[in-house]
Parts: sequence; structure tokens; C-alpha cells
Amino acid sequence: MSGRCFVESLAELGVWATPNTSGITLDFGGHAFIYSGSEEVYIFNLKDKKLMGILQFPTSVSDLIQSEDNQHLFAACRSAVYSITLPHEIFRLAATESSSPTEFKITSDHLVIREERVLCLLTVGTTLVTLSRRGSSWLLTANKPRKKPDIFERLCSFSIPAVSDGTDERRPVMECVHLSDSSSLSDSHLEPTLFKLLFGIDSALIKSPIILCGLPDGRLCSLSLHLPGIRTVHSLEEPVVFIGASVAMETEPGPDACCLVAVGEHGRVVVIKTCEGATEEDPRQVSFTEGCVPGKVMSACVDKSCLYLSTGSDVLSINLAEESSGKSGLIEERARKHNNSLLSPTSLNVCRVIALTKPTSKNSGGVELLGLSDKGQLQNIILPENGGGGESSVQQRTRVGRSVKDLLSAIGDVCQRASNLKSSIKSKNEILRHLNQVANVSFLLFNNTEGVEQPLRCLATVHWTRLLLKDSLHLTCILENNSSYSLEQGWTLNLTVYPLSDSSQEQKTSTNYSFPFCSLYPGQTFEVTLPLTAADDKLFPITISCVLVFSLKAVFDERQLASLLKGQNSTISVPLNTLAVDWLHALQLTTSFSEKNVAIHTRVNSSVDGVERFLTSKGKNKVEKVNSKPYSACIKISLDLLKHTLASKNANMETSPNLCVTFLSWLFSEPHRGVTGHQWERTTNTAVLHLQCLNGQLVKLVAKEVNFGIGNEILAVVEAQVESLSLAAVCGLHHAIVNRMQTLVKRAPKTLSALRAETFGLRPELLRAEHLLQQVQDSRISGVVGVGVSSGHVTRSLLKVYQELRQHPLVIF
Repeated sequence: MSGRCFVESLAELGVWATPNTSGITLDFGGHAFIYSGSEEVYIFNLKDKKLMGILQFPTSVSDLIQSEDNQHLFAACRSAVYSITLPHEIFRLAATESSSPTEFKITSDHLVIREERVLCLLTVGTTLVTLSRRGSSWLLTANKPRKKPDIFERLCSFSIPAVSDGTDERRPVMECVHLSDSSSLSDSHLEPTLFKLLFGIDSALIKSPIILCGLPDGRLCSLSLHLPGIRTVHSLEEPVVFIGASVAMETEPGPDACCLVAVGEHGRVVVIKTCEGATEEDPRQVSFTEGCVPGKVMSACVDKSCLYLSTGSDVLSINLAEESSGKSGLIEERARKHNNSLLSPTSLNVCRVIALTKPTSKNSGGVELLGLSDKGQLQNIILPENGGGGESSVQQRTRVGRSVKDLLSAIGDVCQRASNLKSSIKSKNEILRHLNQVANVSFLLFNNTEGVEQPLRCLATVHWTRLLLKDSLHLTCILENNSSYSLEQGWTLNLTVYPLSDSSQEQKTSTNYSFPFCSLYPGQTFEVTLPLTAADDKLFPITISCVLVFSLKAVFDERQLASLLKGQNSTISVPLNTLAVDWLHALQLTTSFSEKNVAIHTRVNSSVDGVERFLTSKGKNKVEKVNSKPYSACIKISLDLLKHTLASKNANMETSPNLCVTFLSWLFSEPHRGVTGHQWERTTNTAVLHLQCLNGQLVKLVAKEVNFGIGNEILAVVEAQVESLSLAAVCGLHHAIVNRMQTLVKRAPKTLSALRAETFGLRPELLRAEHLLQQVQDSRISGVVGVGVSSGHVTRSLLKVYQELRQHPLVIF
């Protein structure tokens, strides 16, 4: 600095002031309010240099602050917080009475907050923030004014754990900083980059004011009134006596503060600003620069470019702009902590000052500081500046360029955040759309009406393949999507194959197949093939259960699933239809053989039938010779039934021989239970077929027209007869034909039911069936008791009963 420092004594207040309880507050009317830790507050007119009056509070005053709209003065006392409207009545009295200072007593009428031991005040707009000590914590409370009565109500409160014990009532400090483009009337506007890096992008986006608290334990905390959470920005490791913002820059000070300054009681100073980042991803980062000044700091203040500190023995001035440019520095960086001495603090040669106010600039270019000495003397300290004048054009362009750069940086951050948010919303919408499709498909299948064809179903075809001179039976399953919904990624077609006739062994003999697929849109099909050769002939007919399974892992990751489901199943199973493969599906057409050749071929290639295997498993070393007489079973179908159901499809097949051929064709070509049998090319139209079963046995299937009746009632029927040396083949094919006839009868016209079935031997057949049933029960009882009856005799008895049931079957109408 050039020139000399001039100190002017303004008034002798006659009080002893202490650093922790004294202070000076200025209003915009040119008045200074001085408090020293007692119940009295002195009002001094700076323009007239006259002590105007004294405010008498009920208890000692610990802090005094003016509202942002300059309409009120708030005083924090040990018992409560009081408010004085400006200009006060004492100003009018002082104008009329020119003798001694006017005394004015503050009563409970001026009380606005009933809170004890408030040590620090701060105004943020119309909100009054208080900071008090409550046991082992600091309580920060935000209060808003009521309309009537003129008193404040609590808006919210925050608790900050204290480090020191409750006996330490050293006064903390508070400061509010705003974003540079906010509409606040406060002077502490921080430039956007430093504001965003220190307090987060969320605070910058909503332009939330930030309250900085300097606690006696050295912590520098920040909190927002609009966002939750309290953060510790830094720790000075000593009581904080001052927090302020400066616009000091490398070139010329601009309108927005680019650094924060915090001063500790034992001389530690921290300057918080931005610096060049270490990587390209972080072009700017926060720099914490620390240093120390000699002596104990009583008070401090800051203006646009300088920091002023009072150590009791001297008042020091440090030019922050020079520190930023490197001409002289407050301190070295943290990397050079071994040399923490000040580079160029300037002494103002003013001692015994314990309280300072914010500097004010004079028109002549000088700077004025208002100070309070330890003996209660109010002093005006006038400091000269190095130069005056406004900003040059180069400085203005530099400042505008930096503002544009900060604005572009903020825009880039907002665009990146918006892009990430857009991606997140798009991902969530896609998940919801996918889950909506799954819900629609599940609802469609679970609420299917009985008798109505499902829009999502499985059909199958059985076919034989030959590889390496070995025949194999395969099932091709086709999933059809005839609905209006898409089956996207995550769906799996599960097929479970198990024997229909032996449900007790279902868990032992069932086989599961899973076929995942990526997508199945409306009108598309999904085809899979699975082997059936491994299935033993004893397990026929077999059932294929079709189920659609959706896994939530297709739309959620494992962490999300663990949070959503909490250990529950992450799959959705939706049942489809059930398929059935019987003996008719698995037949192969062979070349024509004579009956003699068929018998020889069957005896040579046939395996031991079920009875022989049972006897062998019981330890019978000698097996009786296989019976050369084939087993047979027949079914009689009304000729009228076939004409109305089968021949009506083809008008050219109304004669009897063709109707028998049509009936055999229908047995093999008609899909049954969703499965179509093996298709072969017919060379001749014949009603006699020689077929080979799954177990290698040969079967003869004959359809012929016969007359059937009892008494005078004669009916023309078609008799379908199955012959084979394999009892299992005869039983299986008979069962398959009966199942198909049940389907045919459901399609028959209702007029055929006019014929009375009882005239064609229904009642005698029922009596005969009851007699045969009694024989079966007697054979079972004899086998269980085992008295004088061999197992072979029981088996032959049961077989005889079975053959008698098949010799005189009823006519199917």
C-alpha cells in the first residue's frame, strides 16, 4: 500500500470489550450498532459522529444482525431473540433532544423467538437462522415470520454433533453464500464453478443458498435449507472466528466471489478457490490453501480483494489478488506445508482492536474500517489504496470471457445430467413396457375360457428318422402365437415328458426340456424337436406338458432382483395346453406280408412280452414257449356315424370299401390331443394295413363292413380289428382307437341318438361285464392270499377275462 494509515477516534463508550462477545453492525442509514457482551447496545451516527442512544435488553447480547431488507435489527440474547424495527423510535427522540444519549428499554413486545442461549444469528431472505448450544450438539434452526402476531415460527432444525464439552460457549460464526445468478440481495455471490464443486450440482441447479458454519472445534460445515444433509467442508483444527467471500482473481476483481476465506483464532488462514485439474476429465477442482499469521486473531473482515485481521497488537492487511497471481502469497500450497509463513502481510500499525466491520470504499479511493478497541473506543481506520479508477476494457473482456466459460461449463454439466436422466427414464419405460407384455400374456392364458382355442398353444408332429441303420422316433413341437402380444427376450418354452398311464412314477420317469427364445411376434411360430426313442413301449401313451416360463433376470440385474424379490422366485410360469402321444402316433407302415410271414417275423423279432418279463424277474429260469396265436381286439362303429362324420367330408367316398379306407386314413391323419402321427405316402387304397410298433412288433389292422344285431334288429357297422403277437401292442392300439372314437362321437349329429342303444345288446353286455369283473376280483383275492394258486394261473385268468371283453364289444353310435 502507498500512503499512511490514519486512525480517527469517534467515541469513548466507557465499556470493556472482549473478543468473543463484542461486535459492530452497520445499517444502510449510516448508523453503527456496538455491543460488548452486556445488556446495552450503543447506536452511533457515523455521519454526524454522534452517539444517539442506548438500547437496554433484558439479558446480555451475544450477536446482532440486520435483515436483508434493512427493515429490522435482530438481537440474540441469552433468554430470547428480539427484533427492532428500523428506523427506531430512538432516532426520532435523538433528533429532537441534543443532550445526552437517549435510552430505550427493550421489552417482551419486541420478542420474536423464544429460544435460550442463542449465540449466532443469520438472515437468508426473510428466514432467520439461529445457532445455539444444546448439550452435546449444536442446534441450527430456521425460522420464518408470521403475519400476525409479529413473531417467528420454526421452519426446520438441524443438529450438528459437538466435539468439545458443553461448558465451552465460545461464539461460532455463520455466513450465507449464494450462486452468482441468484436473486438474493446478499453480497456473498459465489462464482458458479466453485459453488458447484463445493456444494454439488443439485444445489447449483436449484440455486439453493448455502449456510457456512464455523464452529469452535475448527470445523467448517455447510448445509442447504432446500436439500437434506450437513457436510464438513474443511477443518481448521482451531476455533473459527471469521468466514467471508472475496472476488480476488488473477487479473482484476469481478462482481462474483471466486474464493472463500476462513480464519482461525490462532492465526490459521484457509483460502478455498478453484485451480486447474490433474486430468482431462476434471479440468477444474477445488484448492485448499492454508497458512498462518503471527498472533491470536481477535477479528477479521474481507472486501473485494483484501483480508484484514486484528491480532490485538496489530491490524494486518493481505492482498488476496496478489496471492492469486503469485506476486506475493498468503501461504504456500499444501504440498509445501513445510514453509507456512506469510509472504507479504502488511502491517497497519493499529493496536488493541478487538472488533472490525466490513470495509467501505470512499470516493477518493481510500478504504475505511470501523474498529472497537478493548477499552471501548470506537475508531475509524482510513487506508489508502494503490490505485483507483474502474475496470479497463481488457479487464472487462477478461471478466466476460470467464463468465461465458463458467456458463458453458454449467450448461455442459446440465446437458450431461439431463442425458443421463433421459437414459434412465427410457430404460425404466422399456422395463415397464416389457413387464406389461408379460402381464398381458399371463392374463390371457390364465383366463382362457374352456372350450375356446387358446391364442398361444403348442402343436406337435411325430416322425421317424433313420440314422446309421437305426430308426428313431422324434417329436417336433411348434409354439404358435396367434395373439396380439409379443413374447420378447426372457421367455422359455418348457416341455415335460412323462407317462400318462403311470402317474405314480411321474417324478421318476419324467424328462424336462427347456428351449429359450429371443422373440416371438404375433403370427410367428417357434419350432423345437425332442427325441422319443428312449421312451419304453410300456410307458406309452406319454404326455407332454407345455409351459411358458418368464425370467425377471431379462429386465432386472441381480442387485435389483435381490432388492425387489427378497429371496422369492424370480420366474413366472404360465401353463399352455397338454399334448399326448399314443401307439397310433408311433406306428410305421411296412411292406405287405402274408399272414405266415407276419407270424414268423413277429416271433423272431419280438421281445419277451410283459408276462414273460414278470415271470423272469421272479426267478423263473424256464419260460414257456411264446404262443403263436396272435392276440386281437376289435371295435364296431355304426356305418351311419362314419357316413355323417367322415364321408361327408368327401362326397366321392360313400361306398362301403372306400368308407373303410377313409376310416383307416382318418385314424392316422387326424390330429389327436394336439399331435399328428407319422405321415406316409399310400400306394394302394386298402383296408388292411401291416404296421410296425415302437417295440419292433408287427401289427395287422383291418377295417371291414359287417352286419350286427340281436333278434330282428340288424345294424350295418364297420369293424376295426387289431391283431398282433404282442399283447402290449394290441392293448395300446385298442386304447388309442377308442380315444379317437370318443372325439368322433362328439362331432356326430344329434339325430343319431334316436336309435336306442339298449336294443343292440347294451343290457346283456353290462351283465356280462359285471360277471367278468367278479372273476377279476376273485383272481386278485386269490393272488393276494396265495393259497393253492400260482402266479401263472392268476395271470392266465386275467388275460382270459381281457380277451372275452374284446370279443363282443359294443357298437359305437
